[in-house]
Amino acid sequence: MRVIRDFKQQDRNIRGNIMTATIPATSLQLRSLVKRSGELELSLAKVPTPEPGDDEVLVRIEATPINPSDLGLLIGPANVGAAKLSGSGDDVVLTAPVPQGAMKALATRLDESMPVGNEAAGVVVKAGASAKHLLGKTVGIYGGAMYGQDRAGEGGDCFVFAADVTPAEGASCFVNPLTALGMTETMRREGHKALVHTAAASNLGQMLNRICLKDGIGLVNIVRSAEQEAILRRAGAVHVCNMSLPSFRDDLINALVKTGATIAFDAIGGGTLAGDILQSMEEAINKTATTYNRYGSSVHKQVYIYGRLDLRPTTFTRDFGSAWGIGGWLLTPFLQKIGYADGVKLRERVAREIKTTFASHYTRTISLREVLQPDVIAGYNKRATGEKYLIDPSKG
Repeated sequence: MRVIRDFKQQDRNIRGNIMTATIPATSLQLRSLVKRSGELELSLAKVPTPEPGDDEVLVRIEATPINPSDLGLLIGPANVGAAKLSGSGDDVVLTAPVPQGAMKALATRLDESMPVGNEAAGVVVKAGASAKHLLGKTVGIYGGAMYGQDRAGEGGDCFVFAADVTPAEGASCFVNPLTALGMTETMRREGHKALVHTAAASNLGQMLNRICLKDGIGLVNIVRSAEQEAILRRAGAVHVCNMSLPSFRDDLINALVKTGATIAFDAIGGGTLAGDILQSMEEAINKTATTYNRYGSSVHKQVYIYGRLDLRPTTFTRDFGSAWGIGGWLLTPFLQKIGYADGVKLRERVAREIKTTFASHYTRTISLREVLQPDVIAGYNKRATGEKYLIDPSKG
């Protein structure tokens, strides 16, 4: 017990030193720039340390994850296999060619140096008059520009964690947890009783599985390998369908019959999977139908595509009844739709369960400088299921 008390006292001393130390006038921030010449440039910029407003806090960032949504802004379509480094230390710059065919889609960001990073966690080192109660607390924040040493944000928007939560444990507090909760909320609000999720062994997928087990929601998990299936089975998942097996389609239909799932969230995007899911839903519904309908089932079946792990076009054969939909789903529009008060409730749940339901695991922790190293980029840019990288801006 003394060891625990000593550790907690040491932690309080460290945080006290952070709050009383002089806050530097500038801090490092990772920037992504796409030039009109067709070149991506990643660099570390020295920017003025933010001064928090009356309702704001200044957070010293200690952990920020690399999500697929971050990679779209950080790297986009650039050919990082042909990247080159110049400079050294904090002045290092990485350049990589951008295919000419991709430049049109990037027109609105050309020649604009952009900060990156959707979410982070750290310690509040300075606070405005209305947010003094957050000084010294570990909090999660979101809203962009998180790949840096310091970030100001609204105190009321912070995820306020318990004293035993570390920044690394709280870093993935926004994108994956609220996306997973958003899926179950969308399911309820649109009148469905169970759901399907693809790429289900990812950090997000594992969170969704824990939510559904805790809340008693039927979930059909679709994975791409035996290894991914094993991850979910060990976590207690009831219905796991492996796309690599010859029995995949039959397994999916049987799981849909058992759960009654009529809504799916697809991270794959390309290929035929979205259509295959709708077809399987239709077959599952027809297995228990008592009357024949020449137009197919009138039960609404919905697939939301929220990711693009497969870059091929999305293709489907329309043979899944008369009531169906394929559309896009993103977290920010969902939060705007449900309103601020309901969003607060979701954030409070995440903060309470950040070490359990919403726990994240990372393959590697890297520094801001290492984000720019080609061999490191090759690792985090794979977007491999279960291989998530964490940035510690204080490292190195």
